[in-house]
Amino acid sequence: MLDLRRLQVLREFGVQGTIASTAAVLGYTPSAISQQLSTLERETGVALLERTARGAELTDAGRLLVSHAEEILALVEVTESVLAEQAGKAMGVVTVTAFPTAAVALAPLLAPPLRRHEGMQLVLRQTPLSKGAEKVRSREVDIALVDDWTGQHPGRGADSGLRHVHLLRDPLVLAVPGDHPLADPARPVVLERLLRESWIVAPEGEPSRRGTDRLLAEVGGLPAAAWEFEGLGTILSLVSRGIGIAAVPALATVGAPAGLVCRPLPGGVPVRHVYAVLRPPSLRRPAVQVTLEALREAAREVSAQLEDLV
Repeated sequence: MLDLRRLQVLREFGVQGTIASTAAVLGYTPSAISQQLSTLERETGVALLERTARGAELTDAGRLLVSHAEEILALVEVTESVLAEQAGKAMGVVTVTAFPTAAVALAPLLAPPLRRHEGMQLVLRQTPLSKGAEKVRSREVDIALVDDWTGQHPGRGADSGLRHVHLLRDPLVLAVPGDHPLADPARPVVLERLLRESWIVAPEGEPSRRGTDRLLAEVGGLPAAAWEFEGLGTILSLVSRGIGIAAVPALATVGAPAGLVCRPLPGGVPVRHVYAVLRPPSLRRPAVQVTLEALREAAREVSAQLEDLV
């Protein structure tokens, strides 16, 4: 009998093309992935990979099994979801992965409604933004919170088979120290003048950095002084200590340190949209349904908290 977990590993190898990439996506070591695939070969009795000094690739038998793997795994999930639906109770473990600012803002609001369901357990993990949808697709998690800065619905390409549920809008806001002149709400925020300030920005390639670059490009490019730090929590901590100013997603200001003042930005402010990503069959599970509804309610509460900033 095929082991479903190892079948998932083979399917992911078929997508990624290398053992190293498969290991990175699934969160294992390359050695562990190689062992799982070798065990699957013994279970099936056929060679699924052709290994060479340069790597490994699927054999004809491997490609055949990969071509059926998604159908097999989806059918198993549908069956499990239907059985859970017939039971009529929210039971079992639901695993959610979220990027750090979403985890900090939403997690405290999820526990109270989900505790009413004694037969279920929520597992919340933090995952880099770029990995959330991959973990849903590979069935490591049930729901991933992801963001999108393009303004276009993200359910295309590799994610086209996934369900994207919009949770909230998250525009950039200006964060300044409490003793900064712009901490006074009566003072207007003029972007052109901010180029004279010292800024704290995320590293190149980070989604929030792209938002900041778009904002500053409208008024002449980067400021005279810009310090790069990784992590929005670190950036806000430095701002609160008077090191500089920053443009950050409003969601990052939930639970921000004392000594920090946030102001809305004028004009066409870059906005990110936060989505919950799921596999469509999992929506039949009552436990997934109540978790998704709890996420929606938490997002509504957080959006209400952010209204003063936008």
